[in-house]
Amino acid sequence: MRSNRMPTRRAVTTITPQRISFAGGGTDLPRYYEANEGSVISSAIDQYIYVTVKKHSKLFKEEFRLSYSKTEHVDDVNKIENGIARECIKLLDIDGPLYISTAADLPASSGLGSSSSFAVGLLHALHTIKGERVSASQLAEEACQVEIECLKNPIGKQDQYAAAFGGLNHFTFKTNGRVIIDHMVIENNLLDYIFDNSLLVWSGVQRDANNILSAQNEKVETRTSQYEILKNDTLRMKEYLLNPDKELLNNVGSMLERSWQIKKGVEETITNEGIEDIHTLIRKNGSLGGKLSGAGGGGFFFEIIPKSKQPKIIEMYGSSRVIKIKHEPLGSRILSEVW
Repeated sequence: MRSNRMPTRRAVTTITPQRISFAGGGTDLPRYYEANEGSVISSAIDQYIYVTVKKHSKLFKEEFRLSYSKTEHVDDVNKIENGIARECIKLLDIDGPLYISTAADLPASSGLGSSSSFAVGLLHALHTIKGERVSASQLAEEACQVEIECLKNPIGKQDQYAAAFGGLNHFTFKTNGRVIIDHMVIENNLLDYIFDNSLLVWSGVQRDANNILSAQNEKVETRTSQYEILKNDTLRMKEYLLNPDKELLNNVGSMLERSWQIKKGVEETITNEGIEDIHTLIRKNGSLGGKLSGAGGGGFFFEIIPKSKQPKIIEMYGSSRVIKIKHEPLGSRILSEVW
């Protein structure tokens, strides 16, 4: 039998993509899929989380040093404030001294799954430091265990799987927790065409998704009809992508718009007057449809905007708030390693 062991590493850096959801967002929440099954179509994008793990020198006289939006120096893993880092280290039973740092291409709490990408990327680096090969499925499930079971975050499972596997996928979340992955293979350059005719527009608001998702979870049983529409829309979106025609951009835009209108009825705090004003203005200036990414409340709008209309949006909001993105075919991977 082939061994899953490799030589241990002294330092490892991973690169892990974030994601955009095309349809079905929200149906990956356990409170929904455990009763009804969930369905999501999402694509990894070329915006990344970078995680470095290094065996720390004992000369620093500290067991764990972490560098992210803040810096931590602690001697006991249980004293680490960063919940994901703490629980990943505990899950893999790794002793110090250890140094962990992370960086990102885009701000945190922006609806692109950055927390789960961090969890996947950190687990990948920690396994590699230990000399362990690990599959994308194991990374995704361990990240779900850390975020959902250990930390009790009221989130779903799509972000962890998108980060681990990369590519364009149709995920089905079975009632027993199993995840079925249909890696979608579509016409050459089709995804490039869609992303060339889309933009991310920053709302200017970073938000705590857990607060919104907690409120959303409490109302799942009373919003079943909305979730059923969101779930069924994944099949329509899949048909558009697998059998494209000249109305592809209009179809994708209208589906994103439909999803946004339905999600606003699932939980009121998903939107507010300021967010609605931004979306309305983008629509008036060329968008064929779009939605706020992730849980809502802030972050990025993902809008289908023909290339000819994009300069106007960039002029309106400035290049710092408008991001061009591409499809990312790969999931979490090793960027560098030192023996």
